[in-house]
Amino acid sequence: MRKTATILMLSVASSLLLSCGQAPQQSTPADEERTVTPTTTGSKVVVYQVFTRLFGNKNTTNAPWGTLQQNGVGKFADFTPEALNAIKAMGVSHIWYTGVPHHVLVQDYTAFGISNDDPDVIKGRAGSPYAVKDYYNVNPDLALDPANRLAEFEQLIARTHQHDMKVLIDIVPNHVARAYQSMSTPDGVADFGANDDTSVAYARDNNFYYVPDQAFSVPQWPADYKVLGGEAHPAVDGKFNEVPAKWTGNGSRAAQPAFDDWYETVKINYGVKPDGSFDFTQLPAEYASKDWPAHYAFWQGKTVPDSWLKFRDITQYWLAKGVDGFRYDMAEMVPVEFWSYLNSHIKQTNPDAFLLAEVYQPHLYRDYIRLGKMDYLYDKVEFYDSLKRVMQGKGPTSALVETQQRMADIEHHMLHFLENHDEQRIASPEFAGDARKGMPAMVVSATISTSPTMLYFGQHVGEPAATDAGFGKASRTTIFDYWGEPQHQAWMNDGKFDGAALSAEALALHNFYQTLLSFTASAPALMGNYVELHSSNLANNTAYSEQQLAFARYNNEQRLVIVSNFNVQQSSQFDLHIPATLMTNWQLADGQYPLHDKLNDAAYTLQVTDGVGKVALQLAPLASVILEL
Repeated sequence: MRKTATILMLSVASSLLLSCGQAPQQSTPADEERTVTPTTTGSKVVVYQVFTRLFGNKNTTNAPWGTLQQNGVGKFADFTPEALNAIKAMGVSHIWYTGVPHHVLVQDYTAFGISNDDPDVIKGRAGSPYAVKDYYNVNPDLALDPANRLAEFEQLIARTHQHDMKVLIDIVPNHVARAYQSMSTPDGVADFGANDDTSVAYARDNNFYYVPDQAFSVPQWPADYKVLGGEAHPAVDGKFNEVPAKWTGNGSRAAQPAFDDWYETVKINYGVKPDGSFDFTQLPAEYASKDWPAHYAFWQGKTVPDSWLKFRDITQYWLAKGVDGFRYDMAEMVPVEFWSYLNSHIKQTNPDAFLLAEVYQPHLYRDYIRLGKMDYLYDKVEFYDSLKRVMQGKGPTSALVETQQRMADIEHHMLHFLENHDEQRIASPEFAGDARKGMPAMVVSATISTSPTMLYFGQHVGEPAATDAGFGKASRTTIFDYWGEPQHQAWMNDGKFDGAALSAEALALHNFYQTLLSFTASAPALMGNYVELHSSNLANNTAYSEQQLAFARYNNEQRLVIVSNFNVQQSSQFDLHIPATLMTNWQLADGQYPLHDKLNDAAYTLQVTDGVGKVALQLAPLASVILEL
């Protein structure tokens, strides 16, 4: 979930560095070879993000604002052994099941003891997964039997583990649904807001912020918007009963938030006062260099705000059910001390838990990793944004070299992606207009660093998100509506997951992604050293341009040279030069050495003359090679 947040986000973010005594850290200067030598071991992590309600849906009606009955919905049960085998075949190690916690939606489940939600404070008909209604249960839409929905998800966890993959779900600590009401809270656990003093705007142990003595009003709708697309519904009356009004999820303090605010959600209070000052123990700056056990020890015996305890209990609940990690929505809107507390408690239970956070302010990256003990952050504002410009023909590949070098000290923690539920689909005209333009970009994204790679469902078959779905608009796959994704459905092929219904072009695209990602998951060099080859070739090679990118990856087990051509229309033919320093490091004397292209199963030759390497290359438009020595 990403939109512009207001006053509270800014006050929290600006206070973080001051409270921790940290100034933004500058990257270290590169040496003449521009070499990065990580200390990482293990295998490359590949995360498959799936929008759970859309994945198994075979219905092709796609009526805008359509009901569940009209447009269909995917289920936990659609992740069959065939589906999981097909996902695993792409080198996937972790599946992020997006939209699992029970969020607000319009469908009537009162027969199962679930209260109805008010469409006036729901985005779409299927509802936003980031407006969670009950953290102790799962979305009833996803179950064959809504009364048995939690057990069905537990069975999916078990099936995923049986296929040797880990399970991730969303946790959204910054906000909950305006209509939050847990029907499944364990005995002895108070619901959010149950013990709040609603007569004041702020109290440390209140879970919410309030606008005392004022009632909530729904936003003033734009002229082109109608709730449920204008359908008559008994609950659509332009009202929602909330007295006193609560602050809205993005920090709006108005009793009537704007339509562009996150009006369907309310802001969680973590002990940040309305003036931005903190009402909890500060984390000393030296904890940036300490491990999670030290952070866990720091918080023992300290009194923390009630909301901290609630999210500690929620994450422990899901860990106990076998969930292997969490993706945190809008983590930068929550103070870094809370993350130190929460993540160290999670690691105390499961030291291998996978913790991924959405943070969009680069000057905060190092604090959330080192002080907040995040394993990984989205590399959106840095690497993705630069790569998107290259794909659109608006930026040079040198920007990728510069970004990788500048992020060298934290590169392992910066998860790479080309698509996710917030971003435009590559194939959409608003992004690149052609899914094939993602091919060289994906090679670079997946191989340039030791960080995890994320693949969004439908990306590997060129899903274009071409149609307005209702609340969700074209270019991004809807997260608000009941819908079917045509290219994904063709790959799914009525549950066979063999791609037989795909066009030849889409099947070739899928095979490319499968070959690339399954290779990255088993290539030890990708967890080793990085040497950029771009600058020297750009300076000394007239046929090499800002539309190509070359680098080497290696360790004691494997040596790779990776080259991508971003040119859409023209082949690129040149001799790639590899510096003598790298040839010496690889202990290669003058002579010829065979290279095998792991992407295309082709043979090349490395010629070393006077200590300098050279490989003759001819790359078709949008082609790449991964050459193994």
